Amino acid sequence: MNDANQKAQSKRGTFENDLIKFDEKLNIAYLTFKGVLFKFIPLPNDPAHTWVDPSGALTHPSVSSEVKTLISNYFAGLQEGIETNRWEKATQALYGLKAYQSAEASEILPSATRVKAEVTYNRLGLFQKLVGFYFIVGLWAFLLALVYLFRGQRLIVLEKATIVLFALGFGVHTFALALRWYVSAHAPWSDSYESMIYIGWSAALAGLVVFRRSMLSLSSAAILAAIVMLVAHMSFVNPQITNLVPVLKSYWLSIHVSVITASYGFLGLGALLGAVSLVLMALKRTSNEERINEQIRMIGAINEISLIIGLSMLSVGNFFGGIWANESWGRYWGWDPKETWSYVSIIVYALILHLRFVPKLSSLYVFSIASIVGFGSILMTYFGVNFYLTGMHSYAASGESPAIPSGFYYVLAIIVCLAFAAYRGRKVRLV
Repeated sequence: MNDANQKAQSKRGTFENDLIKFDEKLNIAYLTFKGVLFKFIPLPNDPAHTWVDPSGALTHPSVSSEVKTLISNYFAGLQEGIETNRWEKATQALYGLKAYQSAEASEILPSATRVKAEVTYNRLGLFQKLVGFYFIVGLWAFLLALVYLFRGQRLIVLEKATIVLFALGFGVHTFALALRWYVSAHAPWSDSYESMIYIGWSAALAGLVVFRRSMLSLSSAAILAAIVMLVAHMSFVNPQITNLVPVLKSYWLSIHVSVITASYGFLGLGALLGAVSLVLMALKRTSNEERINEQIRMIGAINEISLIIGLSMLSVGNFFGGIWANESWGRYWGWDPKETWSYVSIIVYALILHLRFVPKLSSLYVFSIASIVGFGSILMTYFGVNFYLTGMHSYAASGESPAIPSGFYYVLAIIVCLAFAAYRGRKVRLV
């Protein structure tokens, strides 16, 4: 175990990683069985609002004998319930402990309404369910787009039903975000999990409000939202609701993060639309050339709108970030890696949007590739800085940086192959 901990993270094998995870789970189980993790007894008249576990409360001099009796009765009631399936004694002691909590810590305890809302939030699990919903809607919209591309037939009723269905899903997504906001008492974009479900929300918003007239664009928005939500629910992302550290308790931070994170949804949608355009160029044949060129032009226009909105929000969000930085640290700009890469992203997308003014680079083929490659700057800003660079926004400062995922190289290879496959159908007459 010591050898595994001493190795750099990038040099650990599967056995070492599994051993470290097992040791962590074993320690958590040990602390759980000892009851150390269950700190639900507030110390009386404590200005710091310290809470202790039952064993700590039984030995603490400031805890009254009545409360200690309640704790002993509770555990005795649990033992009796296990043996006889009669839980009255444990329940009675638990109600007594609840009354003690209310008497000693009423000013920091959540209200009954907030507790009920949190139970409802955990029971519904709406964000997990939205992953499959967005995937299904996205694939269905994609099928409707294919029917038009290859048969020249638009199924208007089904397209409208798809938009309504997508709008209902977006409404549920909005409700779930609002519910998490109410439960946590802070804006739901303050950690990795919350920022990803918010990016998924912004991608869905882009597809619904701006791009709903094109089934391909709507499909791209739904699938992007599903992918982001799926990543949010992977094992390495912690969905736990936690308290904010003092530096994050600023309304300027809420404004900054909400605007700049929402821009990632629009820019990510632009990258996906660029990939769709390249796929259409690769699928172009003489029999369907006119319809596919029409779709490529439409997607190109939608992509440009998406990037303009995303770049505008990214730029404005950076200004709000400067105001928050001045409020928190007394300076507007410090060339922190996150700030630097945000600036790089702004420059990258400004160049992409001005390619149409360069005669030899004004084609939709170049624009589509650029919108995909440009999103790499956003990925570096969002993920790369956090895990590979050292700064105030980083997690790598406390340890070794993780290895670059192998999937990155596969995605890069797919983009190169897609660009080569689309080269044959790159000529699209602009109107």
